[in-house]
Amino acid sequence: MQPLTSSSLFIDRINLYLCKSISWLTLLMVLLVFLIVLLRYGFNLGWIAMQESAMYLHAAVFMLGCAHTLKADEHVRVDIFYRGWSAKKRALVDIAGALLLLLPVNLFILWMSWDYVATSWRLLEDSPEAGGLPLVFLLKSLIPLFCLTMSLQALSQCWCNWQIIRHAKVQSGQERE
Repeated sequence: MQPLTSSSLFIDRINLYLCKSISWLTLLMVLLVFLIVLLRYGFNLGWIAMQESAMYLHAAVFMLGCAHTLKADEHVRVDIFYRGWSAKKRALVDIAGALLLLLPVNLFILWMSWDYVATSWRLLEDSPEAGGLPLVFLLKSLIPLFCLTMSLQALSQCWCNWQIIRHAKVQSGQERE
């Protein structure tokens, strides 16, 4: 069981590091959008590459930050019933959600996007806009990275939730004695 716990902690650390790293992209994106607006409305200047840069930064922040959001339990959930349940029942629901919904959807997205991303890399796809960034293949690479980080975090969460269930069983067994 120790290797699984170590793997889970490693995945959590990787996603935390990734989150801290990309959080700086948010600041960069805000400054870039401010500059775009200032140049456009203050000086009547604009470049497509700058606008695409803001879009690329937004995509990177969203796609690479999702796994940490899952880890922090900050994702969207309708928790009318969930919040009142015991830790064990919540852990069971989280495991079922990860195994029956999150992992299959991520694996499906990964499978469906693989050729799409590979073709983009083969062509070294660039922007269809004149003056755009020649990095569309890198942008599309965020799709499999998203699937990978989310799937690994889902497995880590399953392991942590399994530990909650195991611990609850040990505690309830001790209470009966």
